[in-house]
Amino acid sequence: MAALRRTLHVATLAAGARRALAGSLAGSCLADRRLWDKLHADAGRGSVPTFDWFFGYEEAQGLLLPLLLESGAACPPRVLDVGCGTSSLCTGLYTKCPHPVDVLGVDFSPVAVAHMKSLLEGGQGQTPLCPGHPASQLHFMQANAQNLEPVASSGSFQLVLDKGTWDAISRGGLPGAYQLLSECLRVLSPQGTLVQFSDEDPDVRLPCLEQGSPGWTVTVQELGPFGGITYFAYLVQGSH
Repeated sequence: MAALRRTLHVATLAAGARRALAGSLAGSCLADRRLWDKLHADAGRGSVPTFDWFFGYEEAQGLLLPLLLESGAACPPRVLDVGCGTSSLCTGLYTKCPHPVDVLGVDFSPVAVAHMKSLLEGGQGQTPLCPGHPASQLHFMQANAQNLEPVASSGSFQLVLDKGTWDAISRGGLPGAYQLLSECLRVLSPQGTLVQFSDEDPDVRLPCLEQGSPGWTVTVQELGPFGGITYFAYLVQGSH
């Protein structure tokens, strides 16, 4: 969570807005949708179309691309990004992955979803995003990551991504974080992989994931440092 706070200082926002958002972040529950609506609305006024907590697609692609190639069962493999916000993770996979991929980004903030749909479609005078492979697809939907029933059936994704969403929800209590994990594993195929990106120490995160993922294999990989911060990729995997 330290990195979540620190990354506010690199947002493309006026200094006054940065200070206000940092104060809101320190004093608010990160599971409060109003906080994120305001953050995404303010960030959307900047010159950079996406805003990333922790790091973006470029730093994650070395881990993600091999996982996509290993998924094998579906072509194109389906990827779900829970709590996508206005991150470059979905757009990077869509525009830069040389292999076909079907990506769905979900977020409970309608502001974030509207911004990403506009970016995809070329709204506000921008050029529409072009896929890195002709068969690739990208969609964004408003949904609560703790209840994905309206947008995702069981076992329908080969790769599920969570970049900071567990971190944000757990600030409101671990029961909410475990509900998030349960939903991610429900929509994940039995041979799929859930990846949680975080700066939280393995001594804290691993016991939680192992407790909440019976029958799945939980491992961790170190990423970075990026911007002087070491991150971790927590992988929850079925049988491969």
